[in-house]
Amino acid sequence: MRYRLTFITGALVGFVLGARAGRERYEQLRETARKFAQNPAVRNTAESAVQQGRTAAGKAKETVTAKVGDRMPDALAGRIRASRNGNTPDSDWGTSNT
Repeated sequence: MRYRLTFITGALVGFVLGARAGRERYEQLRETARKFAQNPAVRNTAESAVQQGRTAAGKAKETVTAKVGDRMPDALAGRIRASRNGNTPDSDWGTSNT
């Protein structure tokens, strides 16, 4: 409940400030955000966070596969083995063709 209240409060404050500030302030904030995103230190930190996330995801994948791998259905286990080798079979499994 605390997080929901914090989110709603933040949304309301943002709405009120945005409504009062107008287009000029919006453009100023947008330019500041763009400069912040272009800052080399920010970009390096973001890239580092992405790398750490990928590393953690790889470790988690191996841990889960090691613990659950022998109890998975054969079809799913085959797909996981194929994805490790980079040979994912072509199929529409898990996609929406609408």
